[in-house]
Amino acid sequence: MNVAIIGGGPAGLMAAEILANAGASVIVYDRKPSLGRKFLMAGRGGLNLTHSEPIDKFLPRYGTAQKFLTPILHGFSPEKLRAWCEELGQETFVGSSGRVFPKAMKASPLLRAWLNRLDQAGVQFKLQRTWKGFTEDGDIIFDTQNGMVKTAKPDAVLLALGGASWPSLGSDGAWTKFVDAPINDIKPSNCGFVCRWSDYMKKYAGTPLKNISVAHKGQTVAGEAIIAENGMEGGAIYALSASIRENLPSTVDIDLRPNMSVEDLLKKMNMPRGRQSFSTFLQKALGLSPVAITLLREADKNIQDLPHEKLATLIKSVPLRFTAPFSIERAISSAGGIDLDAIDHNFMIKNLPSVFAAGEMLDWEAPTGGYLLQACFATGVAAANGIMNYLKTA
Repeated sequence: MNVAIIGGGPAGLMAAEILANAGASVIVYDRKPSLGRKFLMAGRGGLNLTHSEPIDKFLPRYGTAQKFLTPILHGFSPEKLRAWCEELGQETFVGSSGRVFPKAMKASPLLRAWLNRLDQAGVQFKLQRTWKGFTEDGDIIFDTQNGMVKTAKPDAVLLALGGASWPSLGSDGAWTKFVDAPINDIKPSNCGFVCRWSDYMKKYAGTPLKNISVAHKGQTVAGEAIIAENGMEGGAIYALSASIRENLPSTVDIDLRPNMSVEDLLKKMNMPRGRQSFSTFLQKALGLSPVAITLLREADKNIQDLPHEKLATLIKSVPLRFTAPFSIERAISSAGGIDLDAIDHNFMIKNLPSVFAAGEMLDWEAPTGGYLLQACFATGVAAANGIMNYLKTA
């Protein structure tokens, strides 16, 4: 049983482990000089592996792909992912937000331990090979530093080439030219959005808006956002990115003081201001940061002249008009990819016998918070099991 896995990210490596443990001869190919580059980047600020919330709350995070992913995530659940980490000697813990991290926080110790285990299991790695499709006979074509090469047709091929975000790390979506299957347009996900700012607001580029909530189309997410020179990004925006993207141009509402009601704000605003400037008063009485006050002025230049009731209402709901997503190169992940109806129950591409797909190549998306990595790992497990089922009956 010879299996070629093209793509050395979480989905591909997880499939490699399962197949090697089942006795398959596995070779992992990757276009970069080292494996798991996007995985390592995801762990730079703390590797959020999965989430600890109950499964009935966990599954709906996958939106329209929930039905497809439900059996897959039951097959390799957050609990099983944590147990797998423990087996690698990487203890995990649950953060205050319910997110799950390795105690080391970084991705590098986990990846090192994982690659060592794969090496001991006999998995081979061939790097700096860019996949360029198949020959008519099913041989795999790669572009290498020494030109084009062909690899004899294996018993099965797993494509785990990622989406199209962070192309410098390896996943650039170029695979769409070589896959004979219905492919839905690849779009940025977990991304920021373009918003027209005044020159004064642009001076706050890189500044966070902390302890806010963002509302869009009946959904509200608490967290923080970051002012960019041409718009806004950050966790609270990313969580709503699918809804915002599909409704552009679209307005979101920012609550600058989500823990205070309009009545609470009015009580504070009716306190004597004394000799304080209006901005200083808002900072001290209401706890608004300079960037938050500037955001209010983006909505109304003359906030100091507004009746208190209107100002309090504005603080609770600052409207921002988003017109376009940031480029996919800046997105954390991507939506779109191989249509889910184009793969069978074994994760084999229906138009390509013996060729399977997993991870972000498939058309599903999820918010940050551990949901992305969990589904990448889980689809890798499902595809590996599918390959074994296929080869048993082929």
